[in-house]
Amino acid sequence: MNLWQRQISSWKNSWKQLTFSLRFKSLRGFVSLFLMGTFLSLAVAACSGGNNNESSTSNPGASNVSAKSKDVEVTLVSFAVTKPAHAAIIPKFVQKWKQEHNQNVTFKTSYGGSGSQTRAVIDGLEADIVHLALALDTQKIEKAGLIQPGWEKEVPNNGTVSKSVAALVTRPGNPKGIKTWEDLGKDGIKVITADPKTSGVARWNFLALWNAGIKNGGEAKALDFITTVYTKNVPLLTKDAREASDAFFKQGQGDALINYENEVILAQQKGEKLEYIIPDVNISIDNPIAVVDKNVDKHGNREVAEAFTKFLFTPEAQQEFAKVGFRPTNETVAQTKEVKDKYPAVKTLATVKDFGGWSEVQKKFFDDGAVFDQIQSKKR
Repeated sequence: MNLWQRQISSWKNSWKQLTFSLRFKSLRGFVSLFLMGTFLSLAVAACSGGNNNESSTSNPGASNVSAKSKDVEVTLVSFAVTKPAHAAIIPKFVQKWKQEHNQNVTFKTSYGGSGSQTRAVIDGLEADIVHLALALDTQKIEKAGLIQPGWEKEVPNNGTVSKSVAALVTRPGNPKGIKTWEDLGKDGIKVITADPKTSGVARWNFLALWNAGIKNGGEAKALDFITTVYTKNVPLLTKDAREASDAFFKQGQGDALINYENEVILAQQKGEKLEYIIPDVNISIDNPIAVVDKNVDKHGNREVAEAFTKFLFTPEAQQEFAKVGFRPTNETVAQTKEVKDKYPAVKTLATVKDFGGWSEVQKKFFDDGAVFDQIQSKKR
């Protein structure tokens, strides 16, 4: 019995004796009983609090473990074709965090066209992390006040966590003899691609076509070429890259599909028998990652969200990106023989910076009334 318990026992005995002797015979006795009862109640409460403190301090790490063990939920919003990579990476991070912090982390995920995902986050989808197809979309969320400026400096590679190049997928045996970008402008060729207005992948496709035109004769040549492709040879524009793949593979539409190299490789891994070309003139498709500052502060999960974004740059995570078709951004992984054998080198690789950066590209090509809308208005 501790000191407080012995003291209470003594007070209880005194209480019994007092009630017996006074028996409420006088006002003075009543007041004495009232005061004694009040004091005893306070003592019991104090004793109870003392016991709780004693219990929590008997194991100094108990309260910290309890607080850290509270489950954490993180919402990841990404563009459609990253789903297989994240499906492999997330469990690895969850296990690692549990081992190191004794804390359970669960992920809510949303996948779709990069442009559509961007609008959803701006309109209220409370993403903690965004992994989008192009930096322009991340910049839009920044301008909406959800991401603090300088996000690209918080992680390696200016925020680029996955990358790819454009691929041309053909029908078995390549019956139309498609080998280069220029072939997509020939009569009788049907090309499947997504809509640049809704899909980040499709904007990269557009830039790949534009870049090929530039290399073959400057802007005038590029405009004529890309107008021919989109007005005559593209029968439909899908919402995102995944729908474009479905239209080509499952619905049998088109003679050629423009898509991410990683999406093509993933289709092969799923048993699709296909042929594809990685054109020597190509574009580096760079996909950034960022923490959505306003939302992680609201949800109280910044520590976990930031740790996950950094984990995506580790060799362990980059290997998972490489397995499903992305070209790794981690140089250690990129220089392995397995990766070099899997991903052919591209002779002439442009970047978005060659076209002035995404702000300039958006203004010139994809804003309302810009080049893409002008091309679409000519479609017959």
